[in-house]
Amino acid sequence: MTEDEFDLFYAAAYPRLVGQLYALTGDHAEAQDVVQEAFVRAWDRRASVLSGDRAPEAWLRTVAHRLAMSRWRRTRHWWELVRGESTPRTMPEPGPDHVALVAALRHLPEVQRTAIVLHHLCDLSVEQIAAETGAPTGTVKARLSRGRSALAPHLMSEEPHPTEESCV
Repeated sequence: MTEDEFDLFYAAAYPRLVGQLYALTGDHAEAQDVVQEAFVRAWDRRASVLSGDRAPEAWLRTVAHRLAMSRWRRTRHWWELVRGESTPRTMPEPGPDHVALVAALRHLPEVQRTAIVLHHLCDLSVEQIAAETGAPTGTVKARLSRGRSALAPHLMSEEPHPTEESCV
């Protein structure tokens, strides 16, 4: 893959991957950092990772997710040692639907959250998720089902939906 081809791939895939990792981590700045690091690693391995017979975006997503989880574990361990306060990062405020979705996803176990994000936000099939996560397809289906059931109460609207009669 030439440098220009890599640049085009980066421009197309970066925003998608950041959005996906933001949904997985709940932290936009962290998502940007880990996706950027994943692209650095892809550049170093571009001959094998970005070849035509592989799924480079899936590889990048997996690397970025692992980086995020590793950082989260290190940070949690550090907080346990220090027990200090941090200054919050300033970020532009996301919309209310986005906030509700990320908050609801945080209530799910990691394996269910990963399956939900990969299926509904990344548009991956059950088989693709199974291949990417190493879980059997039946397990992926169960995680999706349980994840949807667990998300439903967190995403229910308190406002009544308009009926056809009220719209006329």
